Order: sequence, then structure tokens, then C-alpha cells
Amino acid sequence: MARRRQAVTIKHVAADAGVSLQTVSRVINNEPTVREEMKARVQASIDRLGYVPSIAAQRMSGSRSYLIIAVNDRERTIADWQARQGTDWVDQMLLGGMLKCSEHGYRLILELVDTHSDHVERELLAAIAALQPDGIILTPPHSDNAQIVDLLATQRIPFVRIGSHQNGAGIPVSMDDEGSARTATDYLIERGHRRIGFIAGSAEYNLSAWRIDGWRTAMAGAGLDCEGLLAQGDFSYASGEAAATALLGADNPPSAIIASNDQMALATLEVARLRGLRVPEDLSIISFDNTPLVHFTQPPLTAVDQPIAATASKAVELIIAAQKGDELPDGLTVISAAIVERGSVAPPSGADIG
Repeated sequence: MARRRQAVTIKHVAADAGVSLQTVSRVINNEPTVREEMKARVQASIDRLGYVPSIAAQRMSGSRSYLIIAVNDRERTIADWQARQGTDWVDQMLLGGMLKCSEHGYRLILELVDTHSDHVERELLAAIAALQPDGIILTPPHSDNAQIVDLLATQRIPFVRIGSHQNGAGIPVSMDDEGSARTATDYLIERGHRRIGFIAGSAEYNLSAWRIDGWRTAMAGAGLDCEGLLAQGDFSYASGEAAATALLGADNPPSAIIASNDQMALATLEVARLRGLRVPEDLSIISFDNTPLVHFTQPPLTAVDQPIAATASKAVELIIAAQKGDELPDGLTVISAAIVERGSVAPPSGADIG
């Protein structure tokens, strides 16, 4: 039987270079206190032995762990995974975060925490103790959970709050929810729509209110009335069905609907079909998120493309900058979204124009 090749460790490098373990770790961490001659000596041993630095080796200097934790809502994330319906918030977050981490020798780890749990502090503290992260990324609704934010503020760990506008602890990063809803509404107004319905997301998320604000601002800017055009959802397909049924069943229904996520947009598409409405001839639809689901509907849905990957990438950048002591942006960092045009929007038919 072939013998397993012994893995090269930091101890082998230290012995080969004739230096201490701490010196090797400082070289691996690229610390400025190490002389160039010593760097070259240790690097030569690393190259000769084929050593690949581990996170444990990088931690030995005591300065950084090279780990960043992304904290996502447990209940919603697991529900999305189990449904297997093509939602890809986590995929996009990991895409942007992991790629940026790899540029700097970091690792990104996803932790699921229930924001409603009585044990949220214990769960977070356990994760911090086990992983000793250099930073934490909070996603909605955790980013505006006062209990979580206050806890992290006491830990002296840089943390980014995605989807938060609030001042105070942490580094706020926005995907411009208000601006995106305003842009989507303006997009429909420019094509002649005057009665534009809006299906809001869960009130648990502050971004839901910001999207309503963006829609209202665009409607008011065009001198259009919002009365009877707002319906409440909770990001689920069923809530989208109920909201779309209410909007389209009204005496003066909208000629276009903006849904606050793809699930509710799919429900709106189905409600329209059941009512004998053609999309986009009789009803235009714009969705938020732009997950894979909306690429394959009939017609494919025009959507606000949430910049999740770019936002996660920026969050990693900001955490690494904070760790280095670099100057951080003053105030809110905004990552703008774009509209992806497909086949679900057209000028309204007759009565709505004017």
C-alpha cells in the first residue's frame, strides 16, 4: 500500500528557513515589520517545500484570522433552499463575497441565524468565538435588528450592514431600494402608464418601505395618484396572488404592476393569465431581484437587477479596509441597481394613456 505523503506544515518551513514559527507567520501575513532579507529567506523555503499557508498559520501572528462571516436569515434561507425555486440571493452573495475574499487571501463563511430567536446573542457569540472573524456582513433583516447590531458593536469587530440606512454602529451599505423603485416607476411612466400598482414586501424589512417611498415619489413627480394602487405582500408567492387579485379586481385596475420580488411577480403573472389578461398587451409587470426564475416565464419578466454580488464584494472590501485602518467612506455606500428589459412591459392599451 502506498504511503500517504506527509503534508508540509509551517513547522517544516520554519525549520528549513531556520526561523521561528512566528516569523514565518509574519511573512505569510505580509507584515511590514519583517526585514526584506528575512522575507526572501522564508519565501524561498515556502517555494522549495511547496507549502500552502493555512488559516491557522495566518492566525499565529495574532493580528488577523482571514475569515469573514456573512450572516443570513435562517428561516427564509432554508425555506428558499427547500423550495428549490431558483431564488439565488445566497448564491449571488457568495459569488461576490468569495471572489473578493480570494483576491485578498480571505475566506467567506455563511452563518444562518434566526432573527426572531431568543438565543440570537448566544448563536452569534458562539460563531464569533469559534471562528474569530475579521469582520461580519449582516443582511436584511439582521442589518436593522437592534439586538444584533448592539451586540456586534461591543465585539470590536468591523461589520457591514447591507440594506441599512441607519446611522450608528457598523458600516451601512445600500442597494438603493428607493432609487430602484423610483427608476422602475419612471420606466413605466415614460411608456405611457398612469395607473401603476405596487405590491410591497414584508414590513419586517425596512427596504420594503423604501421601495414604497420610491414608487410614491415617482408617481407624485409625474402628478399621478397612488390611491388604491398599493397592495401589501410578504415576499411569498401566496401573498403576491392575494395582492395581484386585489389590484386587478378593483373597479379601476392598474395597467402596470411593480412587484417587490420575483415570487410575487410570478404570482401576478399567473393571476393575470387566470383573468384573461395578456402580458404585456393588457398588463405590464416589473419585478425586483432578477433571479433565474424570471428568465423563463412567458413572457420573460422585465426586472430590477438587484446588485447582490457587487454589494457583497463591496462589503468585503470595506471590512478589509477597516481591518487595515484605512479611511472608510463617510456615510452610506450605495450600490445602484439596473433594469433588465425583457418582454413584460409595453405601452398601455387605450384608456390608460393621457
